[in-house]
Amino acid sequence: MTTFDLSIPEVVFGATRIGEDPAYEVTICTPAPGVVPAAIGIDIVVRHGLEAIERADTVIVTGTGARVSADPRVLDALRAAAARGRRIASICTGAFVLAQAGLLDSRRATTFWSMSEEFRERFPGVDLVPGVLFVEDDGVLTSAGLSAGIDLCLHMVRCDYGAAVANGTARLVVAAPVRPGGQAQFIETPLPADRGTSLAATRAWALARLHEPTALADLARHAGLSVRTLTRRFRSETGLSPLQWLLHQRLHRAREILETTNLPMDQVAARSGLGTADSLRAHLVRRTGSTPTVYRATARARQP
Repeated sequence: MTTFDLSIPEVVFGATRIGEDPAYEVTICTPAPGVVPAAIGIDIVVRHGLEAIERADTVIVTGTGARVSADPRVLDALRAAAARGRRIASICTGAFVLAQAGLLDSRRATTFWSMSEEFRERFPGVDLVPGVLFVEDDGVLTSAGLSAGIDLCLHMVRCDYGAAVANGTARLVVAAPVRPGGQAQFIETPLPADRGTSLAATRAWALARLHEPTALADLARHAGLSVRTLTRRFRSETGLSPLQWLLHQRLHRAREILETTNLPMDQVAARSGLGTADSLRAHLVRRTGSTPTVYRATARARQP
């Protein structure tokens, strides 16, 4: 197994609180409790067997070397959990196990980008989306490799408890706020050269002014770059164009306002920088499939 992947659910879900109370209980299990070898020459002691899955609301398969022949006991336990309507997820190469269990047949899914060709050849019945952070398809979620698992878990926290709680968890684990699943998982230049060229300060400047109109020229002026250079560097650092990134941040802000206030829709739109209530509605329906009114009601209903 991959120890980093294994630690992600414990870190993210373990940090999530509703008031002073923990929001989740995380249990690690394996077919044969005891010593399990990890990928870097260390051993992990796992105390629980697969009976833990029978009590679980969400089952997550983390990165694994069992890409070809997963334990039949694991596959049976996953199928049974899915049949009970449990939420099923994978991080990194855990998607290979879900596919072996038949849980990804005719579904959209993703996995670690470097394993995409192998996955596509072995599981042609899966609609592989190779370039994104995570995919959700009717209660089954798959993420790309390594840190994309953090994005996946934060997404599940937001689905369960709302944007405010998910943002609080992200701050506690020192992670970026919830990123869209469709963001690129593989960025050719994820870190800028050490020459002060990062656009982090410009992104922070834009975040503080989401309620104000912001054009490409405004971002370029703040960064001291041409629009063309800004766009190239923005995409290299985030995987998104500047305007795509701005829209995502504004939708994220709008969703948090909808979840945590009773403000009328025109004020939600204004405070999030989406302009008008009609614009808010159009963008939210496109992103979530729900109108602002339905989204607010649904979010309130699931809050403790």
